[in-house]
Amino acid sequence: MKPLNLDEVYEYVNENIIDFHQRKVKSLEELRLEKLLTKNPYLFKAKNITTASELITNLLEAFLSSSEEKLFGDFLEGLAVFIAQKTCGGHKSAASGVDLEFLYKKVHYVVSVKSGTNWGNSSQQDKLEQDLKKAVARVKQLKHGANVQPVLGICYGKTKTSYVRGYLKVVGQNFWYLISGNKNLYTDIIEPIGHRAKEHNENFLCERGRVINLFTRHFIDEFCDATGAINWVKLVEFNSGNYDLNKFLA
Repeated sequence: MKPLNLDEVYEYVNENIIDFHQRKVKSLEELRLEKLLTKNPYLFKAKNITTASELITNLLEAFLSSSEEKLFGDFLEGLAVFIAQKTCGGHKSAASGVDLEFLYKKVHYVVSVKSGTNWGNSSQQDKLEQDLKKAVARVKQLKHGANVQPVLGICYGKTKTSYVRGYLKVVGQNFWYLISGNKNLYTDIIEPIGHRAKEHNENFLCERGRVINLFTRHFIDEFCDATGAINWVKLVEFNSGNYDLNKFLA
């Protein structure tokens, strides 16, 4: 495995982290109030939210939390592929569910990269298992006698390395070491990831504030009564009203 040039890693991170921030802002620009209102209204009623602005802010935070995890997961996946390219000639895989392939010490690794350990439900885990099995079979068909190792690589967390469902689960420091040979890489990459974070975040916060104000105004117009109170019945009807079961019952 070739030594990793950290300057190249820093350059890659600085160039590509901008895309993460831009996609965050774009997700806000394209967001519509109707999409936010698909979130669980019962939960927010149970939290005793009484103002439109507080409700919109809570709904937006729930949306952004799931959106950011996906966007940043894409960034980390790209970073892992870049590092493997530099250290062992790795490449982006064309196989479904597989992100990275590389050869090291005569072992052909097929790797699915996930951001964190809580990455999917049981059906998604079943699909990953099948995708990795298919990827292994494809490599063995192309390279008769090849030693192929399927891997679930997780970018952060302290879970110990183990075999799960027929693949090797490698987490946190161990994952970054697997693709680089550098035990300290998991901490080396934290500084460049934060480069210009304050500047990028200020742009995001301005857009977030605009969206909260705009959606709050529209929400008050549509879902608050003449006294200014939230009309929860109207909101739940908008969220879940779809009565047609009578057509299917005897």
